[in-house]
Amino acid sequence: MASKDDKQKTAEQSGISRRTFFKSTGVGSLAAGVVGIGEADAQVPVRTVGPGEVSVTLNVNGKRVDLKIEPRVTLLDAIRQRANMTGNKRGCDRGACGACTMIVDGRTVYACSTLAIEVQGKQIRTVEGLSTGNTLHPVQQAFCDVDALMCGFCTPGFIMATVALLEKNPRPTEEQVNKGLDGNICRCGTFVRIKEAAMTAKVVARG
Repeated sequence: MASKDDKQKTAEQSGISRRTFFKSTGVGSLAAGVVGIGEADAQVPVRTVGPGEVSVTLNVNGKRVDLKIEPRVTLLDAIRQRANMTGNKRGCDRGACGACTMIVDGRTVYACSTLAIEVQGKQIRTVEGLSTGNTLHPVQQAFCDVDALMCGFCTPGFIMATVALLEKNPRPTEEQVNKGLDGNICRCGTFVRIKEAAMTAKVVARG
């Protein structure tokens, strides 16, 4: 098979300039590349949903929740407005304050910035799912015991973040608590009491 140099020499002997030769080979390679990309894309089926309502099934606090929502609906809106669980709050609505914090498959998420349709098949936990009857979860009890609340608006998010932290590390250091809760903001400034609650709550790691 002739090399590129051999082809170039043949082209020059035929009266074709070096510039013309490279232009023609370059265009041919580009065209082949474009055709290849088109063929690859054509083989990948694209499935679209929306913009109208679609069926979404969520597992919230161990219970199945069937909803009809638009694909753009966030987990927070789906839980609060469609499932009528209003414990977790809407604060900044930009994934910065942590008031909407929920636990999904063991990890904290900002529910205001997570699409409900993306967490189908995952275990979603909200603040409503922590207590058992009239018995508070150990973290909820600790927040009450040390008075780690002021207005209480941010409290559900802080509690969920604390639960996630203590389930992974039941005996965190002060530094670890600071890091574990650094995604949540208390505008009333009760951080000292919140930290105390996290340090004193007795939580058995999930396993």
